Amino acid sequence: MADMVKQILAKPIQLADQVTKAADEASSFKQECAELKSKTEKLAGLLRQAARASSDLYERPTRRIIDDTEQVLDKALSLVLKCRGNGFMKRVFIIIPAAAFRKMSSQLENSIGNVSWLLRVSASADDRDDEYLGLPPIAANEPILCLIWEQIAILYTGSLDHRSDAATSLVSLARDNDRYGKLIIEEGGVGPLLKLVKEGKMEGQENAAKAIGLLGRDLESVEHMIRAGVCTVFAKILKEGPMKVQAVTAWAVSELAANYPKCQDLFAQHNIIRLLVSHLAFETIQEHSKYAIASNKATSIHAVVMASSNNSNVNNVKNVIDEDHQNPIPHPLGNQTPNQMHNVVTNTMAMKGATKLPQKPSSNHVRSNSQGNAKLIHQVYHHQQQLNGSISGANIKGRELEDTATKAYMKAMAARALCYLAKGNSSVCRSITESRALLCFAVLLEKGTGEVQLNSAMALMEITAVAEQDTDLRRSAFKPNSHACKLVVDQLFLIIEKADSELLIPCIKAIGNLARTFRATETRMISPLVKLLDEREAEVSKEAAIALTKFACTNNYLHLDHSKAIISAGGAKHLIQLVYFGEQIVQHSALLLLCYIALHVPDSEELAQAGVLTVLEWASKQSNMTQDETVDTLLHEAKSRLELYQSRGSRRFN
Repeated sequence: MADMVKQILAKPIQLADQVTKAADEASSFKQECAELKSKTEKLAGLLRQAARASSDLYERPTRRIIDDTEQVLDKALSLVLKCRGNGFMKRVFIIIPAAAFRKMSSQLENSIGNVSWLLRVSASADDRDDEYLGLPPIAANEPILCLIWEQIAILYTGSLDHRSDAATSLVSLARDNDRYGKLIIEEGGVGPLLKLVKEGKMEGQENAAKAIGLLGRDLESVEHMIRAGVCTVFAKILKEGPMKVQAVTAWAVSELAANYPKCQDLFAQHNIIRLLVSHLAFETIQEHSKYAIASNKATSIHAVVMASSNNSNVNNVKNVIDEDHQNPIPHPLGNQTPNQMHNVVTNTMAMKGATKLPQKPSSNHVRSNSQGNAKLIHQVYHHQQQLNGSISGANIKGRELEDTATKAYMKAMAARALCYLAKGNSSVCRSITESRALLCFAVLLEKGTGEVQLNSAMALMEITAVAEQDTDLRRSAFKPNSHACKLVVDQLFLIIEKADSELLIPCIKAIGNLARTFRATETRMISPLVKLLDEREAEVSKEAAIALTKFACTNNYLHLDHSKAIISAGGAKHLIQLVYFGEQIVQHSALLLLCYIALHVPDSEELAQAGVLTVLEWASKQSNMTQDETVDTLLHEAKSRLELYQSRGSRRFN
C-alpha cells in the first residue's frame, strides 16, 4: 500500500518542481508567475509530507485527490512555460488572458486544501484531537462522499471507541440511502468494518455487524463482502462472540442470504448452520422434556471413572463417554453440575480406598496412587469438555448469564437467518432438519413470543416449501412417525385452529406444503382449514384454499380421501360463496379447489345439493376466471364429471 501511494505521488511532485523552475525563468507576467510559484511550493511541501506518511494514507481519497492535483499541476506548467519566451514576436502572438492566472491560482488553492485535508483525515484520531476536518474542495459537489471518506479513515486509524462511532455513522448513512451504501462499499469500507467486527469492543462489533447487514442490499454488494471474508468473520463471531453481537450477526446473515441466495451454501460450508441451530437450542429443548428424543441420561465423570476402575487405560474411558454421546442430547450443556468435579474426586478416592492395599503402604505407593487418580480425572475431564464444546458448536461460556431480552432476540435472529438460508436450498434444509432445529421450532412456536414465534413459523414455511418439491427431504425429515415432525404438526395445527395471530398465514402455508406427508386417517387439519375459507381477510381465505388444494389435487396420492373430508367439513358452501362473491385474489384459488373436489367426488350428494354444477357453468363463462389454461382445462373436466353423475343424482334427490 505504501509503495503504491509513493508511486502515485511521484509524478505530481516532479511536476511541482518543474512549475517552480519554469516560474523562475519567466520573462513575462513575472508577478503572476511568482504567485503561482509560491502556491506550487506550498503544494509540493504538502505532497512530500504525504509521501513520508504514505503508509498512513487512506487509498481511495488519495487516488482521487492526487489525480486531480496532477491535472492541475500539468495545466500550471503549460501556463508558466508560455511566459518564458523573450522574443518580440512570441510576446505578440502568444496572448495569455489575465483570467487564466486567476483561475490557475484558484485551482492550486483547491489542491492545497485537498492535500491538507487528506493529511488530516489520514492521521490518527488522537493526533487530530477531534478537530473538525471540514469539506475538501474536491467534495464540494458531493459533500456526502467526504463524510464517508472521513468515517472510513477513522475505521482504519482510530481507536476502538472512535471506530465504533464511525461504524454508527456509516449505519445511519447506509440506512438512509441505497446510493450511500454503494459509496461506502466502493470507497473501501467493508474491510475495516469486518476488522472491527473481529477486534472491536462489544458496541463497536454490533455497529459494524449492523453496517455489514445494511450494506448487503444487492447481489454485487454481497459478492464483494464474500470476497472480503465475511463468512469467516461471521462464523467466528457466532462461535465465540458476545451474545448481543451474535444476535446482530445472525440478523446480518439473514440480510445477506435474502439478497443473494447464492451465498447460502458458502455460509453452510463455514459451519454457520450448526452454529445458528446451537443458539436456537440453547435453553430451549432442555426446559421441555416432552420434546427430548434421546434419553435424559448424562455421562458423569464419576461414572466414567467407575467404569475404568478395573482398567487404567484412559482410551477405554473415552470410549465410554463416546458411546453415551452417540445419540442427540437435549441440550448442548448436558446435565453437568458445578460440583461434579468435586464428586469425581471424592468418589474416585473412595473407590480406590476400597481396593486391597498393603497394611502399611509406603509413601511412594500413596504418592503414585494419588498421581494416577489425578491424571485420570484430568484426562477424563478434558475429554468431556471437548465433547461438550463439539456438541454445542459454539462457545457457551457465560450465555446463561445474559438477560432474557437478549436471549429472545438471539433466538429470533437465529430463526430468521435459518429461514433465509433454507429458502429454496435443499442441502441447507437437509442440514437443518438433520439437527435439532425442528424440535426447537416446535418449542418456540408453543412457548416463544413475538419475533421468536414469527421467525420460527417463517423458517418452517421455507423448509416445508423445499420439502414439498424434494421427495428425499420430505421422506427423511417429515416422516409421519417422526417425533420431530409430529411435534411441529401439532403446533401448526393449534395455531391454525386458534386462527388469531400473525403466525396464521405462514403456518397455513407450512401445512399445505406437508399435505403429501399425511396419512388417510390424518384428517384433523382439514376442518380448521375449511373454517378459514369463511375468514373475513381475503389473504387468509386465499391461503387456506391453496393449502386445501394441495390436499385435494391429483398429485396427492390420497386426494380422494382428502376431497371427501373437505366436503364433510362443509367446504362446498364456503367455496361457492368465494367463487361468486369473493375478492379477485380469492376467486381463482377457490375455483381451482372446487374443480378438484368435483373431479374426484362427482357423485357427492352434498355437491349436488349445493349446486356446484351451476357454479362451474357460471365460472366457465367468466373470462377473468378462464384466462389460465390449466384452470380452463380442469374446469371443463370437472363439469363433464358432474354432468355425468349428477344427472342421475338429481332424479334421486327429487
